[in-house]
Amino acid sequence: MASAEPYPDDWRAWRKAERARLIAARQAMADAPRKAATAAITEQLTARFAPGGFASLGVYWPFRREYDPLPFARAVLAAGGWVALPVVVAPRTPLDFRAWTPETKMEAGVWNIPHPAQGPATAPAAFLAPLVGFDDEGYRLGYGAGYYDRTLAARADRPLVIGVGFELSRLPTIRPQPHDVPMDYILTEAGLTASPAGARRRAA
Repeated sequence: MASAEPYPDDWRAWRKAERARLIAARQAMADAPRKAATAAITEQLTARFAPGGFASLGVYWPFRREYDPLPFARAVLAAGGWVALPVVVAPRTPLDFRAWTPETKMEAGVWNIPHPAQGPATAPAAFLAPLVGFDDEGYRLGYGAGYYDRTLAARADRPLVIGVGFELSRLPTIRPQPHDVPMDYILTEAGLTASPAGARRRAA
């Protein structure tokens, strides 16, 4: 009997198809429900992870109608912490994170996503990671280049990682591979979920 799964033996092709589907669904969100979901995420993020609790936080510049973490980043700055944005320095390498404030000089990087034009690499103690897709184990489906997985794998002092995105991105599984690094938490407009895979990683 043929499998009901479109790509039963090719996880790369399956992920590519799911990635395209989920990005299209996110971009097609109507303004009113998207605004409501964004407000709910920000409210829960602030309630569960107070901005003043972050001495340092890596965030991302929103792309393709991702959840916008910059208001929360500004709250972290206002509370006395520092914030950093990712910079792609070369293909298939870990990301650099450079300090950011609203006054930072920016330049266009990969996919024309803005990043700080200069500054040394930093090592934030926590990250907000964007989600194209995610599953209940806490694994993240990104844009396919593997930058976040390489960045986390390269850190000896594993930071806290909170995957942030919309509930429509939830999948039964992303079909995780050995190189995939689970998030510690997933936060959507539906609530905060501790990652079982992340808990197992911390306990190992």
